[in-house]
Amino acid sequence: MAAHWKPGQFVIVRPDGRSERIPLTIVAGDAEEGTIQLIVQDVGKTTHLLDALGVGDSIHDIAGPLGTPTEVATFGTVVAVGGGVGTAIVYPVAAAMAGAGNRVIAIVGARTAGLVILTAELAAAGAEVMVVTDDGSAGERGLVSDSLQRLIAAGTAIDRVFAAGPIPMMRAVAAVTGPHRIPTIVSLNPLMIDGTGMCGGCRVVVGGETRFACVDGPEFPAELVDFELLAERNRTYADFEERRRQECALEPAP
Repeated sequence: MAAHWKPGQFVIVRPDGRSERIPLTIVAGDAEEGTIQLIVQDVGKTTHLLDALGVGDSIHDIAGPLGTPTEVATFGTVVAVGGGVGTAIVYPVAAAMAGAGNRVIAIVGARTAGLVILTAELAAAGAEVMVVTDDGSAGERGLVSDSLQRLIAAGTAIDRVFAAGPIPMMRAVAAVTGPHRIPTIVSLNPLMIDGTGMCGGCRVVVGGETRFACVDGPEFPAELVDFELLAERNRTYADFEERRRQECALEPAP
């Protein structure tokens, strides 16, 4: 995995032999060390089990790299928009885009300052970093879509937008770029089981056709994504997930 992963790809992880299988984006990899980096937010039972692991502990199993890699090319000016832990998806893409000779503007958003991640790493990779928080505790107060709208209004010539984060955020980004016909790619986050296209659990509707996010994606043109159906399907097990959060004494889902 460390030798062959590419930006945009992910792994499927199980912390123990009885846990569910969850997809996590590969943030970075070191082929010489044989390691990959994952960023996990403690929001449910399985991520709680992962975050409880200490140095020297092991993960039961991990499969990957999975998914279709990001298309990396010299587009011109690329705006990479990350919401919350979605910034972990955006970071390797932004770094690769900068490495390909693009001007990269990274808009990093979160609910509050303590949830803002990877800004130093994005800057070190060559991106111009803008920070936005819902409560104004870091950077500007507002939404990432507002910052993107201001960039466009200021006359910034944007050749491509890449966005990853909560479904409402990605939908808002698509609403901003759509009228300006700016090619926009979103990394989708449907419920996933095997990650290889066999179970069909991660099906999404793109351009009126059913696609599997694990093998056809996870990235798709934003203007073609049925975000309403994606959100509805992601709520399928909301009650079950909330009971598991309560078992772990976790806060309710944001």
